Amino acid sequence: MGFLDHLEELRWTLAKCAIVFAVAAAGIGFFLKKFNEALLWPLRHVQAENANLVLDLGTTSVMEGFGVIMQLCGFGGLAAAAPFMIFFVGQFVAPALSERELKMVLPTGLSAFVLFLLGAAFGFFLLVPSTIRVALEINDLLGYTMRWTPVSYYSLLVWLVLGVGAAFEFPLLIVVAVHFGFLRVQTLRKYRRHSIVGIFVIAAVVTPTPDPFTQTMFAAPLYVLFELAILVGARIQARREARLKAEGLS
Repeated sequence: MGFLDHLEELRWTLAKCAIVFAVAAAGIGFFLKKFNEALLWPLRHVQAENANLVLDLGTTSVMEGFGVIMQLCGFGGLAAAAPFMIFFVGQFVAPALSERELKMVLPTGLSAFVLFLLGAAFGFFLLVPSTIRVALEINDLLGYTMRWTPVSYYSLLVWLVLGVGAAFEFPLLIVVAVHFGFLRVQTLRKYRRHSIVGIFVIAAVVTPTPDPFTQTMFAAPLYVLFELAILVGARIQARREARLKAEGLS
């Protein structure tokens, strides 16, 4: 394909991504009330644990409700459309990949999708309720009256769900680096203690509360994924070295 043909193909790829995002955002807007109730589950769950606790969200400005709708449709539509957008981009770059690279695309894409879903679910069902509990304890300790707004709640939700989902992708990056020879498993094992410190730094950045319990709750699965990445990386490295030896390149 010529340069202009590539630009035309890129234009159609971006157009398809925009269309699928618009459809997803419109679908969320159509079922906005049900979607909003589903996202309030962490808040309702913590409230159910404390029958006398009132956790009603309240707006503080005229346009805050409109901003919440834009936030729900925007981030929700992006999350729902992301798998299709990745597929369209994959179709665009596929002709430039070798046969061996093409064989990696599907398992890598599926692994990334599954890891993100696991991280998002972990953040939504465990970390968000835990963060709310810690916030309640702090408010009770200091004697503050809670006036939580929808914007503050959904900002916390987006940060934890999407942030944890993205953080769960790091073992896949390790495996890909090992596959291409950019990183060796021996190096990962040698600097395992340093990796633990790095994992807790990531947990401290992602989790909005400074309590060690929430950070440890987040760091524990990350470390498990790191160890799994070492195991998978060891197998991939052994196969790569065997292939290079057979080809006379090592």
